[in-house]
Amino acid sequence: MNIKKTLAAFAAAATFSVAASAEELSVAATPVPHAEILEFVKPTLAEQGVELDVKVFTDYIQPNIQVDQKRMDANFFQHQPYLDEFNEGRGTNLVTVTGVHVEPFGAYSSKIDSLDALEDGAVVAIPNDPTNGGRALLLLQKAGLIKLKDASKITATPRDIAENPKDLEFKELEAATLPRILNQVDLALINTNYALEAGLNPSEDALVIEGSESPYVNILVARPDNKDSEAMQKLAAALKSEAVREFIMEKYEGAVVPAF
Repeated sequence: MNIKKTLAAFAAAATFSVAASAEELSVAATPVPHAEILEFVKPTLAEQGVELDVKVFTDYIQPNIQVDQKRMDANFFQHQPYLDEFNEGRGTNLVTVTGVHVEPFGAYSSKIDSLDALEDGAVVAIPNDPTNGGRALLLLQKAGLIKLKDASKITATPRDIAENPKDLEFKELEAATLPRILNQVDLALINTNYALEAGLNPSEDALVIEGSESPYVNILVARPDNKDSEAMQKLAAALKSEAVREFIMEKYEGAVVPAF
């Protein structure tokens, strides 16, 4: 008997057995920080028999559509108000598995160093989706630049502005494009994931930013039929582990904050 061949065959069989028993879990995510966090937990999940397949998207529509149509198992890119608005508008029934982190929303400019320098008639760009647009307006209200008719409306639009003393001109654009047009406007309200992708440091570059009390926790989202699966729950536990907490705090230095 050739012992080396026998051992090699045994090792190959064992490897095949592990691979065959591994359950694949596909997750749609925006690049930063979501995909980075998922890549960080991938080895841990592999040890638990879950093969994590991370697909990167750069928009806020397709990740939900892909999960709803069962092309992917879950997504990780959004907060609860956005999910609620999406479900209502699209007739979908996506559900939250767990909350993971907060990305404090900020206002940025390449033309001024403080909001005090914002001139009358300045052009302000905000996301054109209902919840992030409303979130931007709430932050501007908190900064004292505007007042809304309903001071707590999370889906506010520029039409809901009651007082605009600087006569600011609002442009509603797709969230992903805002970093690219920063030099074309006076102020842009940018989601932290897109700010990070563009090389902005929210804790240093934002002229005003949400505090840690932000209610916009980013969530792992799935469907009712798979949210309680063993693989999904293993992913949820990994995303809320102490190792992930340390990874977030060390890598993003306050630009992303653990919500657990």
